[in-house]
Amino acid sequence: MKMTNELTSAAVPPPHPDDHRRGEGSVVIVYADLGCPHCAGAWREIVARPATIVFRHFPVASKHSRAGALHAAAEAAGLQGRFFEMVDSLYADRGHIDDPHLWERVERFGLDLARFEADRRSDAVAARVRRDFESGIRAGVTTTPALFLASSGCNVFSSS
Repeated sequence: MKMTNELTSAAVPPPHPDDHRRGEGSVVIVYADLGCPHCAGAWREIVARPATIVFRHFPVASKHSRAGALHAAAEAAGLQGRFFEMVDSLYADRGHIDDPHLWERVERFGLDLARFEADRRSDAVAARVRRDFESGIRAGVTTTPALFLASSGCNVFSSS
């Protein structure tokens, strides 16, 4: 078996047709944790830039116990067309992220609560979040938020 000293990361996967996107301009892929206070603090600045933001899930449950539930909630909201509304609201109001507050958001966004609950607990949502997380791991993401220019794969910002 041949051993190698190659320690470089894989390239950041280019945007997928089913990635969550918003904005216009250069494409920036953002790996973020919805439970992360650093991500919440940076989020307003990130979305204010003239760029197409491609959001990728990177929940760090070892640091943020609600991360998995929050990412599943955002993805479930996305299945009803309200992904970024959920992300924005979670980052804007970090003190209210338990289930009753998620349900209030669902009602405020006009979503079907029963569908939201079924979706956020589904294997498909878990697989989607896991796909994003694993692509971040392969790309060398070690902290959130981590931003990459889609055209070059260059890390342009990260915060710990």
